[in-house]
Amino acid sequence: MTSFPPATPVALAPRATRDGTRIPEITLSVHEAGSGPAVLLCHGFPELAYSWRYQLPALAEAGFRAVAPDQRGYGASDKPEAIADYDIHHLCSDMAGLLDALEIEKAVFCGHDWGGFVVWAMPILYPERTAGVIGVNTPYMARAPEPPTAVMRKMVEGVDERMYILWFQQPGVADPFLAANNRAVFEKLMRGGVDPNAAIAAFSGDAAKEKPKRFEMNPFLRIREIDPAGELVMPEAELEVFIETFERTGFTGGVNWYRNFDRNWETAPEIGAQKIEVPSLMVTAEWDPVLRPEMAAGMPLLVSDLETAMIEKCGHWTQQEKPEELNRILLDWLGRRIR
Repeated sequence: MTSFPPATPVALAPRATRDGTRIPEITLSVHEAGSGPAVLLCHGFPELAYSWRYQLPALAEAGFRAVAPDQRGYGASDKPEAIADYDIHHLCSDMAGLLDALEIEKAVFCGHDWGGFVVWAMPILYPERTAGVIGVNTPYMARAPEPPTAVMRKMVEGVDERMYILWFQQPGVADPFLAANNRAVFEKLMRGGVDPNAAIAAFSGDAAKEKPKRFEMNPFLRIREIDPAGELVMPEAELEVFIETFERTGFTGGVNWYRNFDRNWETAPEIGAQKIEVPSLMVTAEWDPVLRPEMAAGMPLLVSDLETAMIEKCGHWTQQEKPEELNRILLDWLGRRIR
């Protein structure tokens, strides 16, 4: 099993978000290695700081201070009950508050999946704390013309169960279902990249094969029946870390992030509308069926100082499936732009 720095509980002082919301003290479980310019690593769903176990030692050895928290709602970090406590203002304020607690002035923020949405919001909401941004699979995209769930409902013709994000919206529905199928979620979905046609078939199921024009993306509902495509992206012992952690914590904290898509759109209209000016790197994965590389095509118009790289034949779990390739890209860019 890959070695990983032990967790330290870090209390973030009470503070206000940029939209004026008061945030009480919250404690995050944080893993840290190395010294030098800070790189703060933000995980996605359903993941943990542990997802960055291959990056922390590589960054530390290269002369960076690598910091990876279990974000609010995950792992050993605090899990507030209110859904609104997981909006983009709280998530980004946590990252700024973590810098305060660790006495770091600025950091490069590197995020994958949902963590990517957080890091692309940092130079908008906290430009004075952001030295640079790295998106892994998740691009910075233009603001939608209407609330995100409205856009999604048009894609699925109003049938929420066809799209996992819409299915997640109703409290008490997805959470217990995922908890009851915890092991299957990780054993079936933590798989490496495959040819896109095979990935779409595996992700969408037989219904999509019968009606190719019908959009369907909710693998969770039929998680036990999925015939997984691709190999597991990690050894069984490492997979057990995720399974055992979510067995204890459940999924509600992470799912609550999704329940704020519309709230984020309403309360942070500058995200996706304002141009990002800090040094930025976008790393796409050729075979990610969810965050497809072409979704980053519009980024040059939205990010003034942008470099891009693509990892070939890589699926969604990039930092775990292709750690050596990702580390090479990260260290090359950081060494040139952040030193």
